[in-house]
Amino acid sequence: MSSRLGRWLADHWVLGVAALVLGYLLLPVVVVAGLSFNRPASRLSYDFHEFTLENWRDPCASAEMCTAVLRSVQIGFLATVVSTVLGTLLAFALARHRFRGRGAVNLLVLAPMATPEVVLGTALLALLVAAGVPQGFWTVVIAHVLFCLSFVVVTVRARLSGMDHRLTEAALDLYATPWQVFRRVTLPLVLPGIVAAALLAFSLSFDDFIVTNFNSGTTVTFPMYVWGANQRGIPPQVNVVGTAMFGTALLLVLAGSTRWRGRRGRRVGGNG
Repeated sequence: MSSRLGRWLADHWVLGVAALVLGYLLLPVVVVAGLSFNRPASRLSYDFHEFTLENWRDPCASAEMCTAVLRSVQIGFLATVVSTVLGTLLAFALARHRFRGRGAVNLLVLAPMATPEVVLGTALLALLVAAGVPQGFWTVVIAHVLFCLSFVVVTVRARLSGMDHRLTEAALDLYATPWQVFRRVTLPLVLPGIVAAALLAFSLSFDDFIVTNFNSGTTVTFPMYVWGANQRGIPPQVNVVGTAMFGTALLLVLAGSTRWRGRRGRRVGGNG
């Protein structure tokens, strides 16, 4: 019996360690989800006091918080669209073409990822002040595009590196035009990477505090609202927003994974 248990542990210890690490990473999310159903004893109390659904029935009990959430969504959407378009084009250029200065461009793309956010935020603030640009909504969008662009390029380029270029060559041999090859072969293959990059860019933009704090002026985003509300007590509806954002992201990932598996299954079945 002991030898059988030892063999089972030897075969599954990696899975056990992975489960422990995943549980450790998800523990704060579980706490936030639990507190979203909590009626605290006071605004300065973070202990679970009483179960309630009131926070979910009225998530906009604080109009200031909902305004900040809406502003973060707007900034995240604009930053995601711009950084995804520019990052995808840059990823195609770096992955498919050889040109002078390619190494320098690679270095510049990775620089924002390696630079501390405090340095990035202060440098951008100094640039905007020197140029006489007032801080506000659009400077936050510019700042978010700046650091989201690197993550988009890296994600899309990784997808392009894993593609089989013989597929595009075969399409060209079958007399497809370059536009048809891109629309019917390249784009469907790289689209999961583009979607993943866009989701990553939105999450980074919605979550950012440091760079935003340097360049926001009087614009208040959701992370800045939480930081300011911490001085006088964070409303429980903040936990509702956090839980809803995590649940939405999880559903999007599950839906994308299910659709990809379904398409792969139909493709395998058709080939059989």
